[in-house]
Amino acid sequence: MSRISAPDLLRRKIAGRTEDKITMVTAYDAQMARLVDMAGVDMVLVGDSLGMVIQGGNDTLSVTASEMAYHGRCVAAGLERAHLTVDMPFMSYQVSVAQAMRTAGLLVRKGKAQSVKLEGGVRSAPAIRAIVDAGIPVVGHVGLTPQSVNAFGGFRVQGRDQENAARILADAHAVAEAGAFAIVLEMVPQALAAQITAELGIPTIGIGAGVGCDGQVLVCTDMLGMDQRFAPRFLQRYANLEVTICEAVQGYIADVKSGAFPTPAHSY
Repeated sequence: MSRISAPDLLRRKIAGRTEDKITMVTAYDAQMARLVDMAGVDMVLVGDSLGMVIQGGNDTLSVTASEMAYHGRCVAAGLERAHLTVDMPFMSYQVSVAQAMRTAGLLVRKGKAQSVKLEGGVRSAPAIRAIVDAGIPVVGHVGLTPQSVNAFGGFRVQGRDQENAARILADAHAVAEAGAFAIVLEMVPQALAAQITAELGIPTIGIGAGVGCDGQVLVCTDMLGMDQRFAPRFLQRYANLEVTICEAVQGYIADVKSGAFPTPAHSY
């Protein structure tokens, strides 16, 4: 089975049909990757969100490029069909274009990425252009960019006022003009996201950006309900695995303590 490519995803935008909407889910290991791939998701993102989901941090800022490459390689092992995008983490591309190209190359060579994702619009356009010119497809990311959480003063909706909306629109156009084949719009008003989607020739993938985008992305553990403490407005849970997993482990504990497990059928 052939993997979905960047040109395949770009053609979805051109077709413009509802059934061509792009689905993206994060994954951080081979097992989760296998399951979301088997379910039919179009894109799998190894997000630097692993700093929070996997490492237990409060933000994404401590994740390294080598950690992204490691998790990318793990996820790639579980995929047969879905397109694999890997995040470029904080300060792995902001210093210089040369640094950005080295990081992108690392994520492709050692992380098995088919494309890389980096945050920022106008400021990141030179890096995007150079990476694309080197033959590596790029996904952009504007709006709430988690690596700028300290500058934003928290994880807040961006683009509510006219000045910031204009800045995000300019950022989106800069990403597209630099050669990215898709762009993530995070936590921006739905009217702004719809405007960006209408104006750009590349697919927009929303998270907290409304229904007008060309696709949507969610973090796997969020959509599966593995942490009930996390409940942002944009999240739709499709399972409640926190309860399911806890009940399963409690059943195991009870059976071991009662002697119900293991039985002769489980023994050699």
